[in-house]
Amino acid sequence: MNFHIFHYGLIYLRPVRSIEQMAMKYRSRIDIISHILKAANGDNATKTKITYKAFLNYNQMKENLAALTQNDLLRYNEDTQTFSTTEKGLRFLQIYNQIDDMIKEEEHQPLQQQMWIHR
Repeated sequence: MNFHIFHYGLIYLRPVRSIEQMAMKYRSRIDIISHILKAANGDNATKTKITYKAFLNYNQMKENLAALTQNDLLRYNEDTQTFSTTEKGLRFLQIYNQIDDMIKEEEHQPLQQQMWIHR
C-alpha cells in the first residue's frame, strides 16, 4: 500500500507497512511499552523483531528495552540474544488492556452518559 506526499509540487510514493502504523503516529510512552511487551510475548524476540512489531525507531527501541529490562518487565537472554516478557510484564499488559477496554467503552457511550461519568 502506498500513499502520496506532496512536496513543492512533486509527488513521492512512500511505502507504508499498514494502516495501524499510520494510526500509531502519536503514541504515549505507555502505549509504546505495551506494544513492546506484546511483541516480546510468547517466543523469544530479537531486537529487530521487537522494533518492527512495535513500530519503533532505533532510539525508541534502545531506550525502552533498557528501561523495561531494568524494571523486570522484560528478560534478556544473553545466550540467544533475545527478549521475553516476564510475569510482571504480563501483569502490566493485563492491566493496560483492562484500562484500554474501559476507555473504549466510554468513547462508545452516548454523550449524556459520558457527562454523568465525568461529574
